[in-house]
Amino acid sequence: MARMVRQSLVKFDAPLCETIVDTPKPQGREVLVRIERCGLCHSDLHIQDGYADLGGGKKLDTTRGMTLPFTLGHEIAGVVDEVGPDAPKDLVGTKKAVFPWIGCGQCRDCLAGDENLCAKQRFLGVSIDGGFATHVLVPDAKYLLDYDPLPVNQAATLMCSGVTAYGALKRLVDRPRQRNLLLIGLGGVGMMGLSFAQAMFKQPITVADLSPAARETALKNGAAAAYDPAEPDVVKRMLKESDGGFDGVVDFAGNEKSMAFAVSTVARGGKIVVSGLMGGQFTLPMVQWVYKRMTIEGFMVGTLAEGQELMALARAGKIKPTPMKEEPMADVQKWIDELRAGKVVGRIVLKN
Repeated sequence: MARMVRQSLVKFDAPLCETIVDTPKPQGREVLVRIERCGLCHSDLHIQDGYADLGGGKKLDTTRGMTLPFTLGHEIAGVVDEVGPDAPKDLVGTKKAVFPWIGCGQCRDCLAGDENLCAKQRFLGVSIDGGFATHVLVPDAKYLLDYDPLPVNQAATLMCSGVTAYGALKRLVDRPRQRNLLLIGLGGVGMMGLSFAQAMFKQPITVADLSPAARETALKNGAAAAYDPAEPDVVKRMLKESDGGFDGVVDFAGNEKSMAFAVSTVARGGKIVVSGLMGGQFTLPMVQWVYKRMTIEGFMVGTLAEGQELMALARAGKIKPTPMKEEPMADVQKWIDELRAGKVVGRIVLKN
């Protein structure tokens, strides 16, 4: 039997290690995909740590239900190697991106198409083995998406950073006020957001990030203006230059400081969508919330339908590629460390 090589989590808060097992044989509608590319996501770091920061010294345990060794990675694209007896046979040999946000298929959320909200989820690389490996077992063929003529690395990243950025921005599309838009945090998801926003909105796109390199990259890739949130009096200047603040704000960082910055720069009657998971705790005086008439919505990842919408836009050439760098799958721990240290601009994509 063929062997599957994995970069595995064998202990929480410890480096990944190479493990080798028999390649699984698909059953029912399962599909075995030989992985060509898998993107590295900031949420992989939380899973490796075994917790997410809730602020105030509190932690959210992310280890429940996980059996080690475990394979992280959820931005997957590759070639179908084998299918179960109930899956279409003509899938074998086809190139596919893999939608990883898979639910139980039976609960209220799944039946409504919101598998990404499922409490009994089977997210690839989160609760069942994912893409830092030579192969991945996908529970059902319906989660495979055609991506031709896109490059395989771009197709992989659309399945998390892409669908997250797209879904977050989509929550602002039908707002009555559309003067301007601010994106906070220019990591892999934020850079995707900048690319998508230019296809989804007509108003100028402003960005904010602590990294000079990220701000420079954003300006080269279509941002109308870029701000450093740590600059003295930057909020006062932004409110003046935006004529009272931003009607739409997406916080792709999701920590205490980024949310405070978002609230301080949102216009009266504006909306903030929080998509980042850096953690911490956020508080807001009720009077300020009511006075500014602001809306705040939390958002994590999109649905399968939104993944299909995004893939269609990208395949039609309506979305510009975002900065990314390919590295060997065996070096994934090195790039986890670089990402943790804030030294990565754009997306790291691992290749087999």
